[in-house]
Amino acid sequence: MQLFLNTTSPFARVVRVVALEKGLADQLTLVSADPWNHDPALLAVHPQLRIPVLITPEGSAIAESLLIAQYLDMVGTGPALVPAAHAAAVLARTSVAYGLMEAAFHVVIGRKYEGMQADTSVMGQRRLTSIGRVLQQLESASPTPLADHATLDTITTAVALDYVRFRLPALFATQAYPQLHQWLNQAQQQPHLAHTRFA
Repeated sequence: MQLFLNTTSPFARVVRVVALEKGLADQLTLVSADPWNHDPALLAVHPQLRIPVLITPEGSAIAESLLIAQYLDMVGTGPALVPAAHAAAVLARTSVAYGLMEAAFHVVIGRKYEGMQADTSVMGQRRLTSIGRVLQQLESASPTPLADHATLDTITTAVALDYVRFRLPALFATQAYPQLHQWLNQAQQQPHLAHTRFA
């Protein structure tokens, strides 16, 4: 299998952690791609120029990290990423974390191409407000306790929080969110998250 990615994409990192959790990392060939410069290799496999994209052994190209995670969960080994007994709760927490990841990513991209004025637009304000609400909710509720086998919600939450800390540290001050920082520091010690840290 091939995985088109770049190392600073939180969406790609989710997939890499999932592949490690499911015992599939040695079956993946990582292909660096730049979706912002019309990368011809990426365009050849998927028309939307988005990453990550997984090329399956049959030649299917799957984009979107949660769809790729679903596929890897089915074909890999080990415990399910979305245990049937707790599926609704796991998916609900995943949806909150994934929304945080998306909002943070678009703030970063907006600032990259439009400068800080991107934050003053209607969409910019909406994203920043969303990030604040999610961080406050997670700080109040505390993320799911860490276990030996990660579930999709803990993976997505850890990656999303680390991406905010990596790219938007001013929005994620330690003194404002002490419980989240403590949880994230513990999560980052888990081998699969440590192995895929942003660089």
